[in-house]
This record gives sequence, structure tokens and C-alpha cells, in this order.
Amino acid sequence: MHVHAGYRFLMRTTIEMTDEQRAKLLHLAARRGVKGFSAIVQEALDQYLKSTEGKEAEVQAALAVRGSLKGKEAERLAETSRRLREAWR
Repeated sequence: MHVHAGYRFLMRTTIEMTDEQRAKLLHLAARRGVKGFSAIVQEALDQYLKSTEGKEAEVQAALAVRGSLKGKEAERLAETSRRLREAWR
């Protein structure tokens, strides 16, 4: 068994991006003094993945309470929600 503690194994893949996105990434890489933009894409992926952690659990928790309000309580919430939505416009 081989153990490589501390090594990050990278995988090559192909992504599609616009010319504008590529130009901006190359500009950012140049400002950072690095060649290519792989590290920037990795950083962006890490940030995106971290930001989405737990979102599914939050959605499921919110859906679990659907239908738990009845009668006047449900009507009050619906009316309050309607007024808030109107105020946003």
C-alpha cells in the first residue's frame, strides 16, 4: 500500500469558457505572477463547493415543514407573505 500524505493528486479535464472569461483569468494570473490559470480555477471551485455545502440539508429541512400550519395561522402567514411581496416591487 502506498501512502502519499500531503500530496494533492490533480486530474486534467476540459471545461468550456468564453473568450472573455479566459482573457480575464489570464490577466488575473499575470497580476499574480503565475503562468496559466489552473490554480485560480481550483481556488474558485473550492470556494464554490464550500459555499454549497449544507444547502441540500437546508432545503430538505424547509420542505419538511410544508403543510404544518393550519387554519388561521396559515392564512395569516399567507397574507403577510403577500404584503411583503407587494412591498418588494
